[in-house]
Amino acid sequence: MQITWNQQVVKKENKTLVLDLIMNSFPISRADAAQKLGLNKGTVSSLVSELIDEKLIFESGPGESSGGRRPVMLLFNQNAGYSIGVDLGVNYIYGVLTDLLGNIILEKNTENPGLSYKDALREVNSLIQELIDSAPSSPYGIIGIGVGAPGIVNKEGDVLLAPNLGWRNVSLKRDLEHAFNLPVIVENEANAGAYGEKKFGVGKDYDNLIYISAGIGIGAGIIINGELYKGINGYSGEVGHMSIDFNGPKCSCGNNGCWELYASEQSLISKAGSFGLENEMTLEKIINLAASEDEDALSMLKETGRHLGLGIINIINAFNPKQIIIGNRLAAAKEWLSWDVKQTINKYTLPFHQTEIDISFSNLALPAAALGVSAFSIENFIKNQLQI
Repeated sequence: MQITWNQQVVKKENKTLVLDLIMNSFPISRADAAQKLGLNKGTVSSLVSELIDEKLIFESGPGESSGGRRPVMLLFNQNAGYSIGVDLGVNYIYGVLTDLLGNIILEKNTENPGLSYKDALREVNSLIQELIDSAPSSPYGIIGIGVGAPGIVNKEGDVLLAPNLGWRNVSLKRDLEHAFNLPVIVENEANAGAYGEKKFGVGKDYDNLIYISAGIGIGAGIIINGELYKGINGYSGEVGHMSIDFNGPKCSCGNNGCWELYASEQSLISKAGSFGLENEMTLEKIINLAASEDEDALSMLKETGRHLGLGIINIINAFNPKQIIIGNRLAAAKEWLSWDVKQTINKYTLPFHQTEIDISFSNLALPAAALGVSAFSIENFIKNQLQI
């Protein structure tokens, strides 16, 4: 009997539901899966057989019986393939190799000292190749590469503008696909961080959150009703370039008084000279000085915390989120930023916006952006693999 287009669509939807349930609820029996999904047992059994043949799931020993024969349990094969996620920062390149559940198998980190696009691409390619070479054997091998890049990224994976890197109109997705002949997803780094926090980090319990990526520059990833909001063309979240002082200094984007000139890692380092600290200052050195109670370092961090809070107030007033997450490099200074950020928000935010809003910092052990783009690649693989 010929299968109609409508039947193919229904089958694909049901197969997606079955796999999603097994991924998130394994071990689970066929009968329990059918009951939870409200599908016919025969339909579930047929789809499970296909998924087993495709090596996306497998059977394990019998589970507990509720009377009668003990059921065979189904498990998701998280080692059916591996994904690569790369966080391409302004002053670092960080990559992870994960299984299909986002568990980190291997991680690599290298510096990115203001490299040209050509040089940075060479470093990224080298890091990705190391991760590929280290991947265990699996049915599907490397299923995709995700890259989180700072700046404005369009839907085609081109970096249209990365002011802090000096890049314009570079075809990162195309260049990586040419180098590795694998599916590549390029996403704005802050969007990747927001998704990584929502899926794996401190944002797991919230469906409306804003992730503030505070590194050399500042960007925001926006989660609304559990979904990543990217705007019409994918350019949302460029909050680092909202002006908080029209008479302020010129920004690399061309505007004056942008938020990231006052509250980013770069602005913090720039303050060091005015405090008489050494020229070769880094975030790590400032944190070490603060830990030893150096008054200048403490003052710099206090001022940065206030400016972070002032910008976040505008975001809270605009979006009314349940949670704000401060991530990327400045999250390492949580101990010295948190109080001033929260005090500033409490002092100046409209009272009805303050109710039960959670101000959090990223867990430094969680590479949110790299995991976020790795998850994008996994979801893309699963979607394409389930084509009927």
